Amino acid sequence: MAWKTLDDMDLNGKTVLTRVDINVPVADGKVTDDTRIQRIIPTIKDILAAGGKPVLLAHFGRPKGQVVPELSLAPLREALENALGSPVEFCDKAIGERAARAVNTLPEGATLLLENVRFYPGEARNGPKFAAALALMGDIYCNDAFSVSHRAHASTEALARLLPSCAGRLMQAELGALETALSTPQHPVVAVVGGAKVSTKLDLLGNLIEKVDQIVIGGGMANTFLAAQGIDVGKSLCEHDLADTARDILARAGAANCELILPVDVVVAREFKAGADNETVAADACPGNAMILDAGPKSVAQVGDIFAAAKTLVWNGPLGAFEIEPFNAATDAAALKAAELTKAGKLISVAGGGDTVAALNNSGAAKDFTYISTAGGAFLEWLEGKTLPGVAALGG
Repeated sequence: MAWKTLDDMDLNGKTVLTRVDINVPVADGKVTDDTRIQRIIPTIKDILAAGGKPVLLAHFGRPKGQVVPELSLAPLREALENALGSPVEFCDKAIGERAARAVNTLPEGATLLLENVRFYPGEARNGPKFAAALALMGDIYCNDAFSVSHRAHASTEALARLLPSCAGRLMQAELGALETALSTPQHPVVAVVGGAKVSTKLDLLGNLIEKVDQIVIGGGMANTFLAAQGIDVGKSLCEHDLADTARDILARAGAANCELILPVDVVVAREFKAGADNETVAADACPGNAMILDAGPKSVAQVGDIFAAAKTLVWNGPLGAFEIEPFNAATDAAALKAAELTKAGKLISVAGGGDTVAALNNSGAAKDFTYISTAGGAFLEWLEGKTLPGVAALGG
């Protein structure tokens, strides 16, 4: 898709309406994790360096079109200013005379944060009047919020069609990583798809089957595929009612020359708790009174060999119950192998999704992956092959 970046725009003297995602955790009026704020700083700094006037559009929580004082963006001003190292002003309106005055009187070198766009009903409705009211205040629109671009909201979709538009640095990095991983990847391409339920990943599997060479199935999902092949999975988490669906996915993968990789050995326990007594058995030998909670060492070795032979890796979901030890072992080992190959320049690795990011951070592997997406739902919808309204709007 053709989309412009900040480098394609003349920003000097221009007001740049910049959609960001700074929906960060706040306690007692203070930001407790500024990760999302840190990730938008390069965009703001580049706009300032080019002589532009950054005006930030953002949401906080889900006020559903109502003014909810505790969901004001005001407490974020100080954290933004500290991260940016230059003045940040705040306006308690997102549109109207007061907002326009704040934009027009913004000192050179300062950034303006407007109030929560979701205080206005027109935001979630993708309302043309609300988008037009926003557009009146700017010369250029910059979307740096990939994480909310799967929503057709006024500040992500309609506004992009009213002003010359471009992607910010975070959006640019996200789109670049995803295009490298799925649109124009180096083959062989392997995907790791894990999680509790096959039912939540049907669209994802359907899209990946046509694009990758191998899919490693992990977590509770693997149990459903094992059961669909007539294997007794004991008391394991399993969607037995999706047996036909799982068999259909296996058949479609075979027809598309995409190999689905299931565990060859598993770690089982009688209790779902940290430190539970456990044993490793063949994938088809789960005791009737036990549950599968992780992939075994032979499976991990197999996955490691697959990674070593691959050029590109896309990862969404853990291989086991990574939240509790020792059932994080397979996910950690596979992640560290991918990180090692990436660091050595042998693998392009892109990962995303809430559980995935947590698992890769827990393992210590995240820092060496090519790209870790924190975009959640938007990342998943992209992998599913869906059109993201906010991204499509940037392409004209």
